[in-house]
Amino acid sequence: MSTQRHNRIAIVGGKRTPFAKAGTLLKDYTALDLAIHATRGLVEFEQLDQTLIDDVVFGVVAANPRLPHLAREIVLQGDLDPKTRALTLSDNCISGATALRTVYDSIAMGRSEVGIAGGAESMSNPPLVIETATARILQEAAQLEESNARNRLLTRLAREPLPHLGLGLAEPSTGLTMGEHTELMVKDWNISRQDQDELALRSHQNAHAATEDGRLTAEIHPLNGISQDQQIRPDTSLEKLGALDPVFDRTEAGTITAGNASPLTDGAAALLLMSETRVKNEDREPLAFIKDMEFAAIDPKEGLLMAPAIAVPKLLSRNRLNWSDIDIVEMHEAFAGQVLANIKAWVTGWKAEPTGRFDMEKLNPLGSSIAVGHPLAATGARIILTLANELNRRGSRYGLVSICAAGGLGAAVLLERDHV
Repeated sequence: MSTQRHNRIAIVGGKRTPFAKAGTLLKDYTALDLAIHATRGLVEFEQLDQTLIDDVVFGVVAANPRLPHLAREIVLQGDLDPKTRALTLSDNCISGATALRTVYDSIAMGRSEVGIAGGAESMSNPPLVIETATARILQEAAQLEESNARNRLLTRLAREPLPHLGLGLAEPSTGLTMGEHTELMVKDWNISRQDQDELALRSHQNAHAATEDGRLTAEIHPLNGISQDQQIRPDTSLEKLGALDPVFDRTEAGTITAGNASPLTDGAAALLLMSETRVKNEDREPLAFIKDMEFAAIDPKEGLLMAPAIAVPKLLSRNRLNWSDIDIVEMHEAFAGQVLANIKAWVTGWKAEPTGRFDMEKLNPLGSSIAVGHPLAATGARIILTLANELNRRGSRYGLVSICAAGGLGAAVLLERDHV
């Protein structure tokens, strides 16, 4: 999609929660709690008049069926203006980027001037999933008035599968998990275990450095005394990573481990978007402008997480840019193997013309999802915020975001700062 508009749309700011491994320090917070915290932090930091917010769009993947409209509750329980329009969406791991696109479209079409886009995930509190047979017994029992009959029915539960927690991790269309798909991808693209571990190590080293010097922590609105991401491992090494056993292919051919894959994570992130006219009227300094976006979808059987191999070349070509023009590349690290397979596809050409040499030094200078964490729907907003902040700090011109997602989905976002 082309986003060339006379009245450009800016990323003015953003805030997020610290990210923590599921089941640990943020386990008592729901996705709504985390989303409200990130949104409040953004509103407070930007000293934003809440009555000016036209839209709040938030993504969530592990949705609570008792809270079907997360974004609306962010408005109502987060003390925003009740007249603010809200939209909840789910687009797997590109949900945060899709929220950005939705707010962008609203501003671009003149329906609004100010919007918040984000995502939230509490992997510590997934919805309870009950097997169909068990659910039917419970439904029948609830409809019975006579207690003995109800008790007799409930005794059947002992013979049925137990309820279980968690999202469905297998792709509905293929029956394979994301990790199993990625094992197929790295074999197809000849990505070695050594290269995957080296990329994972670099993610931790860069994230640790960016935490120590305050670049990553500047994004965070502290929560319950936690002011930095909790999964960064500054003491890891190639030796430690190399000692981990493969998880998805346990044969000697397996390469994906807990060390070179992103962890289940709790967290939320929120971005503030404004039209350029509104930015000027409020005398604000934007972090960056959204120059263009591209979304892609492929058959998961062709490579579940390979859609960025289509989206990114299209985005570069449409804007007549080469990798030499891009100052920073922020790429979601679902798996180190997925990152390396997509880069190899860009360089050599796969369903698109080759993009040419890629400079790995431009990749994820603050680390990414392997070290920082991956709260599904929040990741897109987090990565875009990280890139916008770093472009602003450096005074660089172009930055590119690449995000893969389950279902064979991908998103690419091109950010630009005025070049002086």
